[in-house]
Amino acid sequence: MKGAVAAGHPLTAQAGARILAEGGNAVDACIAAGFVSWVTESPLTGPGAGGFMLVHRARDHSDRILDFFVTIPGRGLRARAAQMEEVLVPFDRRTLQLFRIGGASCAVPGAVAGLGEAHRLFARLPWRKLIEPAIEVAREGVALNKQQAFLHSILDVALRARPLGREIYGHSRPLATGEWLYMRDLADTLEVLAAEGAHTFYRGALARAISTAVSAEGGRITEDDLASYRVIRRRPVRAAYRGHEFVSNPPPSAGGLLIAFALRVLDRLGSRARPGSAAAIATLAEVMREATTARGGTFTRELYRGGLSERLLADERIDEAAESARRSSRAAVVERAGVPSTTHISAVDAAGNAASLSASTGCGSGIIVPGTGIQLNNMLGEEDLSPGGRTAVAPGARLTSMMAPSVVLENGRPRLVVGSAGSVRLRAAITQIIVNVVGHGMSVREAISRPRVHLEGSQLLLEGGIEPAVAARLEELGYDVVRWRGRNLYFGGAAVVGLREDGSLEAAGDPRRGGAGVVVR
Repeated sequence: MKGAVAAGHPLTAQAGARILAEGGNAVDACIAAGFVSWVTESPLTGPGAGGFMLVHRARDHSDRILDFFVTIPGRGLRARAAQMEEVLVPFDRRTLQLFRIGGASCAVPGAVAGLGEAHRLFARLPWRKLIEPAIEVAREGVALNKQQAFLHSILDVALRARPLGREIYGHSRPLATGEWLYMRDLADTLEVLAAEGAHTFYRGALARAISTAVSAEGGRITEDDLASYRVIRRRPVRAAYRGHEFVSNPPPSAGGLLIAFALRVLDRLGSRARPGSAAAIATLAEVMREATTARGGTFTRELYRGGLSERLLADERIDEAAESARRSSRAAVVERAGVPSTTHISAVDAAGNAASLSASTGCGSGIIVPGTGIQLNNMLGEEDLSPGGRTAVAPGARLTSMMAPSVVLENGRPRLVVGSAGSVRLRAAITQIIVNVVGHGMSVREAISRPRVHLEGSQLLLEGGIEPAVAARLEELGYDVVRWRGRNLYFGGAAVVGLREDGSLEAAGDPRRGGAGVVVR
């Protein structure tokens, strides 16, 4: 086998597989797939996004996170930003969420810098070769599958908020299943990046165009903000679970740390309940409650102060959380949630290198830079991402994130490469997939397809497919159960590559997203 890749769209995964087949390593595959996702999954990601890549190198068993998430704009400016526009994003008829878009919501994007730095540090193939598949897809177009059409419909309030958005995503209505999306301006921008390198995004004509477009809409991204942007290398957070090692995104992001916390508590509880049973779901629900509780108080500020991982994952704190979970307090703990607008790519190559990439534009700001196809993020419009919980933050400060590109190691080798969309719900998605594979011995495809649960305040949300008798038993146990009719991207959109006991690879993309996995033989 030459490797495997999983992503949120078949063309995204196929681009990574093509690079593996041509001799690229896991990072090459992730970069090429990441560029293609800018087209195939453009409501979720693009050059205006921020994100993270976790890289595991087989030769020295090292793990590094590249943090290229968004930063606060406004270098050299004194005036305040304009008001953001409020929009409602519908997941279904019952579930609406409020978000803020417009120029004032745009943070400084890091996606281009991140892919460039990953190439410089870890890749094998030429930069241009990794961008060529995305240029092809952007020019030739992509037909929307059912899942992508659904994403276009729920994010329509941002995608077609401005005339440029309507030119790309439909003049009178959102694009529907089977209709074609073309991004020729983005193809031209990709050509520039292929010829001149990632740095050209942050200086010169592109940077000037981005700053001008945002300023015209009341935003604060300056050319100085872009020129000053830097990728940060971080040491990942680690936690033991069932004889394996979970490795993920560290502070100042929250997701990886909270998943590590949940896995350690589950390990301490040692539950052997049948997967999908009321007992197993109740245990998951109480561990979710403990993780949400841990996120309260001064947690967000502590993400920026250092030492939080050691304190939260200390044995005494895990013992305390496990005992609390056993008592099942049923206390309602609420946390703000965002749109499941992340996309994730997982890759492993023949040498055992692994790359795990998560990126997001939020729900999108509605701002598209004229002539470039660059849609900017709305991360400043998501209150949950405010760094340190402070009201006044200096330009250049990193926002926090729930994104958690992860690897699960067994004896130093990647047993799972995993990540997910889903805002706060991605923690539950990733945790349940790891429990299903490592704890219950499921295949990657079975683990990613099983119905999920999520504790939201006082409500225990059950995805369609959970047995009615199980739901009834959970109600008897005192849970306020909300039954969903079917599978829904509200519960996350994961992409997973796994290593089987016989040494072969398996890969799967989330059916909630129309995802795909490809094994390259």
